[in-house]
Amino acid sequence: MTRVNLLLAALLLLTATLAVMAGARGFSPALLADWLSGRDPAAAIILFDIRLPRILAAASVGAALGLCGAGLQALTRNPLAEPSILGVSAAATLGATLALYFGLAAAWSWALPLGAIGGAGLVTALLASAAVRTRGMATLILIGVGLSSLAGAAMALILNFAPNPFSLSDLVNWTLGSVANRSLADLGLTLPFMVAGAAMLLTQRRSLSLLAIGEEAAGAHGLDFRRTQIAVVVGTGLATGASVALAGAVGFVGIVAPHVVRPWVGHDPGRTLVPAALAGAAMLIIADMLVRLLPTDTELRLGVVAALAGAPIFLLIALRRGTVRHD
Repeated sequence: MTRVNLLLAALLLLTATLAVMAGARGFSPALLADWLSGRDPAAAIILFDIRLPRILAAASVGAALGLCGAGLQALTRNPLAEPSILGVSAAATLGATLALYFGLAAAWSWALPLGAIGGAGLVTALLASAAVRTRGMATLILIGVGLSSLAGAAMALILNFAPNPFSLSDLVNWTLGSVANRSLADLGLTLPFMVAGAAMLLTQRRSLSLLAIGEEAAGAHGLDFRRTQIAVVVGTGLATGASVALAGAVGFVGIVAPHVVRPWVGHDPGRTLVPAALAGAAMLIIADMLVRLLPTDTELRLGVVAALAGAPIFLLIALRRGTVRHD
């Protein structure tokens, strides 16, 4: 497992290095040379004020979503589970759009990320309360689907009542996902929530590995399923909410990243968590790099690129799962 993590960490470092050199006009290794030699003062601004925060934001969001996806798939024992399945992503997006709709984001720069974290926190609290009262994951997933549908309907209502086309554009753009123009201050606000959520998930590695043999058998080995359920739900809520607060709605990373690394760790759910986080970080950096390199008049949104790449993989996973069950 250490070897897998080292390989993925090396891949992550390589993708981050390439992303630093990537710009609207292609790769520019000379920019690094200009910064190192001090010939061009603008090189430091481009690297550390524009590109580096964007890369760190993409890596943080990808790692959080990959980790959350691995945790939920292990908890539900469903390879198609991902962070939005519990409605946390939709609630966080709703909180952000409310901050935009009521003009709070224009009056206070931190209103938007705090609105997203608040929406995620509210739904996480509801899910944690439900997890205490119910033992079955099917019921918890149905509650999540209901909350997601409710949040989606509320967002549609907000879009319908947008006061002008400019406000509508801001609202729609947030739902498409992007790490453009993110600063280190934005990262500093959301990263503690991601770290707290990730820590809760990582503490459940052994429990998630035990859960693979079945809930009753795992219970005989000392697994407290309810405690694991609450920890994973709350950890997912914190990390996913902070991710949406930072980058908007970005889908499919939580599904794809765990599937990519699972064969490398012997299909052990607990051992999948860290590699899935590293793979998710690398995947989102690559996706954002493509966003910057594609020769389009208007920069594509990160969520759109992630969906275009992730949706076919999701369909393949679903079809393969159905074929295997049929056989």
